[in-house]
Amino acid sequence: MSVNIGLAFLAGLASFLSPCVFSLVPAYISYLSGHSISVLKNSNDKKIQLNTLIHGFAFVLGFSLVFITLGLTASAIGFVFYNARIVLAKLGGIIVIIFGLHMTGIFRIPFLEVEFRAQSKAGSKRNLLTSLMMGVFFSAGWSPCIGPVLSFILTLAVNGGSLLEGVKLLAVYSSGLAIPFLIAAIGIGWVVTVIQKYGKFMHYVEVFMGIILIIVGILLFFGVLERLNQFGTFINLGL
Repeated sequence: MSVNIGLAFLAGLASFLSPCVFSLVPAYISYLSGHSISVLKNSNDKKIQLNTLIHGFAFVLGFSLVFITLGLTASAIGFVFYNARIVLAKLGGIIVIIFGLHMTGIFRIPFLEVEFRAQSKAGSKRNLLTSLMMGVFFSAGWSPCIGPVLSFILTLAVNGGSLLEGVKLLAVYSSGLAIPFLIAAIGIGWVVTVIQKYGKFMHYVEVFMGIILIIVGILLFFGVLERLNQFGTFINLGL
């Protein structure tokens, strides 16, 4: 479980840094703040920053609720088919490997190329509820980057055979995605600068995560990841 938790948090960070999420962060924050990017980038108004952060919390709560619910559902499936966990692990490993190959660009899966983007204008009418719903819509619009990574975490939840484990995994994944987003909500000027200077390098983050998924998929298929988790549990009990 300790191994899976670490992987889930790193997966959340990788999702944030993926090209199809990181490049859209300014647009989402512009919506949440109700101000244009130029205003946010050049403003030190604490009231604007606080308001953006509050709406940012509503946004991350929205996608976290969806992700955690998915984790609970995946774990319930795994719990029902617990006796078939070895087969599920092998099947999940194959799926994770395929998604990893997709992310590296070795080949592309067409339905994973479709992504949802927020269509909103800065200054449009919004409240905490609409910000929360924007988070829900964000989670529903799995992009080519989020889909494979999130599917990997759901695969771990399915093979865990525990409802609590699934909730923990997706909660940790959500925190890995939410924490840098909230930091960006405060320092949007820095994020815009990074995107302008290093945006093209985000592709390499996607490729790197694809390679990680392929490796973990192989570990899942051969049962190595489960043995690593058992070893980690043994060490924790020993301590």
